[in-house]
Amino acid sequence: MAICPSADKKLEQYIATKGEETSFHRVEPQKHKCTFGLQGICCTLCSNGPCKITKTAPRGVCGANADTIVARNFLRAVAAGSACYIHVIENAAKNLKAIGEKEGTLKGEGKLQELAELLHIKEAETMTVHQKAIEVAQKILQDLYKPREEKMELVKVLTPTKRYEKWQDLNILPGGAKSEVFDSIVKTSTNLNSDPIDMLLQTLTLGISTGLYGLTLTNLVNDVIMGEPVIRQASVGFKVVDENYINIMITGHQHSMLADLQDKLTTPEAIAQAEAAGAKGFKIIGSTCVGQDLQVRGEHCQDIFAGHTGNNFTSEALITTGAIDLLLSEFNCTVPGLEPLTEKYQVKRICLDDVARTAGATYQPFTMNQAEALTDQIIESAIKSYQERRNQIRIDIPTDHGHDDVVTGLSEKSLKQFLGHSWKPLIDLIASGKIKGIAAVVGCSNVALGHDVITVGLTQELIQKDILVLSAGCSSGGLENVGLMSPAAASLASDNLRSVCESLGIPPVLNFGPCLAIGRLEMIAAELAEALAIDIPQLPLVLSAPQWLEEQALADGAFGLALGLPLHLATAPFITGSETITKVLTEDLKEITGGYIIIESSPAKAAKELSSIIEDRRAALGL
Repeated sequence: MAICPSADKKLEQYIATKGEETSFHRVEPQKHKCTFGLQGICCTLCSNGPCKITKTAPRGVCGANADTIVARNFLRAVAAGSACYIHVIENAAKNLKAIGEKEGTLKGEGKLQELAELLHIKEAETMTVHQKAIEVAQKILQDLYKPREEKMELVKVLTPTKRYEKWQDLNILPGGAKSEVFDSIVKTSTNLNSDPIDMLLQTLTLGISTGLYGLTLTNLVNDVIMGEPVIRQASVGFKVVDENYINIMITGHQHSMLADLQDKLTTPEAIAQAEAAGAKGFKIIGSTCVGQDLQVRGEHCQDIFAGHTGNNFTSEALITTGAIDLLLSEFNCTVPGLEPLTEKYQVKRICLDDVARTAGATYQPFTMNQAEALTDQIIESAIKSYQERRNQIRIDIPTDHGHDDVVTGLSEKSLKQFLGHSWKPLIDLIASGKIKGIAAVVGCSNVALGHDVITVGLTQELIQKDILVLSAGCSSGGLENVGLMSPAAASLASDNLRSVCESLGIPPVLNFGPCLAIGRLEMIAAELAEALAIDIPQLPLVLSAPQWLEEQALADGAFGLALGLPLHLATAPFITGSETITKVLTEDLKEITGGYIIIESSPAKAAKELSSIIEDRRAALGL
């Protein structure tokens, strides 16, 4: 069976030898797409439909035209993506609160103090660590639960003044995040909102609450619970898997759910249990964004975290190595294609979150108060799986897949520390032209365009134009596995950028980890803008989510547009059936927020356009 190409050729070759059906194989049978779906002009909201808009039928039965149908579909998708991220920050805040209440371990006490000050927690200096944790968590949750007519308080403290004022002028500041999602769904229901511009503005509101809460605050809360990122080198790819250990593969986005498990797996008691079963111990195998989250905080869990293997579309192949004993999932990016493979390879599956239940898996709901008991159950299941399956399954690990020197642990704080606790060295490099500007290449992977093919191709083109690339999301998994996040990749950059990277000992592509870390990139942009006393859209900074995949990516994109950033996509969202919506998002929005969408599937052409934008912004700044 034909398989789609991958930028990661070793992965592609490995999948081709296995004879197991994966997402790579299902691309070909699904290549013929519904034109109406691609354009966003199919409406399934009522029993008069599905209605599809054509030249001879320009309105649905109810009278809705293409603009209304496309806007409704787009807003509904962004709302779904926003809901996913709000779920993640809600759980993270609840976990922080529970740890505070039971006076548990917090690995980032310094970050907690910083966060308490940032959120203007009164009397933080006189509180105990655990009291501060409770107060910070409650302040976040109170904002999330506000009604829509009450604006969230923390938006102002998390946003540069100039950008906040712009949002205020546009009347797109969000009320309570959960209420905004709720009312967005209401707006998109049958025979309600038919104003496409109002619905597009609502997507920007959702983007703000998604970005500042679901992205930015989730990172900061996880830093408190799990420890802050520390820059270091790490191993990536399938080579990190060692068959001599009981291997627990993780998928999802909710790192704080693993706090107790990470610690207990390294205790003498747990190691003794593993040894009694015939293994050397336990290892957590990173996959999808939660694996990236462990990777950036790997300094705090080196004994238990084996390394990151890749993004969501590498996860099926990881199961076929035969070396995975338990799949532990807690959120999305856990592709359904894993289910038949885990059954064939006798891998037990446990789901920790009700929203992420998968067919045939054991559901064991996570709460921080019951974390210790749940950890014991996970350990028991992993040992049992190891004992039952290892003599029946052939192990086939491609030990040449991956790299041992990926630079990771980047955050808004660790990068600034690396630069001497100041952004001035980076600003000076940009001002001198040694670095022309910054491109954030973020978001998902997909296989419709070839696995990571556009992401890698675009990144290679950008670094050849003196543009430093920062990455977060499944894009990072693809870029690190092909070597672009290793110091040797400096040789692939243009002369100026190469000299900068070689002098600092860094790659030209910096790894910030999971998609949640898009919030970290926003914090860097905000701090650079404030240091220069300008607004974010004036920075020589561009954004690309070349191989965006799902609704969460659309919510990320809405945040980027609200920030005022040009947003490149290799494929259009499902909006092209409406000339109005397409024009607003690709042209008119530039004069509203400063952000706009660029659609270009050619890496070379996209890099050229993004480079041109950076040059224009440099010129406007007198550089």
